[in-house]
Amino acid sequence: MNQDTILVLDLGGTENSVIARMIRLMGVYSEICPHDISSKDLANMPHVKGLIFSGGQNRLIDGVPAMPDESVLSADIPKLAIGCEDMPEMNVRIIDEGVVRHFVFDKCRCIANWNMKSFVEEQIRLIREQVGSEKVLLALSGGVDSSVVAALLIRAIGKNLTCIHVNHGLLRKGEPEEVIRVFKDELGANLIYVDAVDRFLDKLAGVEDPEQKRKIIGTEFIRVFEEEAAKLEGIRYLAQGTIYPDIVESGTKTAKAIKAHHNVGGLPEDLKFELVEPVKFLYKDEVRACGIELGLPESMVYRQPFPGPGLGVRCLGAITRERLEAVRESDAILREEFFKAGLEGKVWQYFTAIPDFKSVGVRDHARSFEYPVIIRAVNTIDAMTASVAALDWHILETITFRIINEVKGVNRVVYDLTPKPTGTIEWE
Repeated sequence: MNQDTILVLDLGGTENSVIARMIRLMGVYSEICPHDISSKDLANMPHVKGLIFSGGQNRLIDGVPAMPDESVLSADIPKLAIGCEDMPEMNVRIIDEGVVRHFVFDKCRCIANWNMKSFVEEQIRLIREQVGSEKVLLALSGGVDSSVVAALLIRAIGKNLTCIHVNHGLLRKGEPEEVIRVFKDELGANLIYVDAVDRFLDKLAGVEDPEQKRKIIGTEFIRVFEEEAAKLEGIRYLAQGTIYPDIVESGTKTAKAIKAHHNVGGLPEDLKFELVEPVKFLYKDEVRACGIELGLPESMVYRQPFPGPGLGVRCLGAITRERLEAVRESDAILREEFFKAGLEGKVWQYFTAIPDFKSVGVRDHARSFEYPVIIRAVNTIDAMTASVAALDWHILETITFRIINEVKGVNRVVYDLTPKPTGTIEWE
């Protein structure tokens, strides 16, 4: 980044993202880095104006507190420690916006010049610098992240971008058709459609562990791209819609992984492509702002977030075609009723999930033994924390009635009241 930058060094702090986002909202770029960054690393980052050491409950590594490199501690650059009791001379106990603002602007003399316009200009320059005249493949799901990446790449390299839409059988109802209509028919993108439903579901058969499912899905995605690339000429790069929460949640040296993301922890070691990830340092709300800056329609930019593994992490446990179809149909009903109730755009994310167990119920005056449907609806700004949406009881009753009467194989509907933390947004 050419903008003034404040680095947040992760010494086990649980509020790293809060600090980084606070600084970005002040108009100054901020990035989270490992605690053991070296003075040599800093020398290669000439726009860094200050360091914030973020300590906390995850600071111990093999029983020893994480500490910055001595050369970094002695570097001639303004420093602030938050939650690091063994640094008295520079430590504050809690995050205070006034203290942070004073540090950023008065101590570090930063200029508030980081915004989406400058970000887009910088990323276009970096993409052209990295890619040159080479060709790039993009996994285009039609979701917010991949759509914004597509817009950036089209702006940067035009027809040297080829989009691949893989139907792995884990998409929401009607999505493959919508992706083709919007991106190929309306936007004129170079789009290749791949029907890989049976391939993915066969690989996932009997796999219960969600991390293993993510890795299988991530690996198969790459394999599909490799096969499609082999049919083309001169494909060297793979673009991904990785965003900052994906990286943060996948773990650091002083923060245990919350869950692997298929585009972070699930990539095969023998990957044949070089990666292009232009939004990997943006939070979700920043990705949306980037999309608006690029001129994408609001209907696309504010589309429901959807995980890379798709319904594979909403069909809980080992995936079966029966439960997968029930998830797809119940999710379609939920989205339709939210639209009717005017909740689209007012609730950040909502979806259904189906666990791999059944419960006793009554259907047509006889005993039934069928699956429950879990409804999840949350509000958030950056996907790092989330609160549960307080839905009108009548809406929940309507959705419940439709699901138990229209979706085959289910007999119960439950509403998840858990915020993040302690729950994550997705169940797996």
